[in-house]
Amino acid sequence: MTPAPPTEDLLVLDRAERTYGGASPVHALRPTTLSVGAGDYVSLMGRSGSGKSTLLNLMGLLDRPTAGSVAFTGTDTRDIPDRQMSALRASHVGFVFQNYNLIPHRSAMENVALGLAYQRVPRSKRIPLALQALDRVGIMHRAAALPGQLSGGERQRVAIARAVAGRPALLLCDEPTGNLDIANSRAVLELLDSLHGDGIAVVIVTHDPGVAARARRHLVMADGVITDEATRRTEREPTDT
Repeated sequence: MTPAPPTEDLLVLDRAERTYGGASPVHALRPTTLSVGAGDYVSLMGRSGSGKSTLLNLMGLLDRPTAGSVAFTGTDTRDIPDRQMSALRASHVGFVFQNYNLIPHRSAMENVALGLAYQRVPRSKRIPLALQALDRVGIMHRAAALPGQLSGGERQRVAIARAVAGRPALLLCDEPTGNLDIANSRAVLELLDSLHGDGIAVVIVTHDPGVAARARRHLVMADGVITDEATRRTEREPTDT
């Protein structure tokens, strides 16, 4: 059963903009007002250059708006120091990328544990938490394997384990199935569904309508603005994706 709709704002963008300067300024994101609730499930679609990555960077506290504001867990991030911004991101946000971004000479367990080190988790807790995360994504039996010894689907599971090991409130996924075949895509999407069921807010950027259809809310971007938004109010139906 689909979890109840979120009731508390986790992330709020209030007329947030992002302009890159130069001789010909680029308005990558035009004034955007958007909220993501605790436990929300949002898909974001749009062509290349539509502003998806810029919006994702603001949502993940990787960048700051040039106008407007971004508030996370009630904290207005406009004027906080970079160190506080990094701490807020490390404590509350997990990232999953299309290309996995795993360190090739580190085992699956070490890749996950290293992510916890960046979050300043005490050394004594990193391995137990890393193994718990690998178990949660169904790949603890491959904990000692190097990324080169893993399939694409297994590598993405390790990347997801790294993203959720610190128990973030928000999981941002940028084309997480872009490099996977149909079977592995389905397995990864079912895992994201399950993590959402655990109460994690999930935002997924995708070009695939079938992937987007799994989310509760659907956003479409073009030319730096959200041009369409729809909310699914019924339980999720099985898909072939």
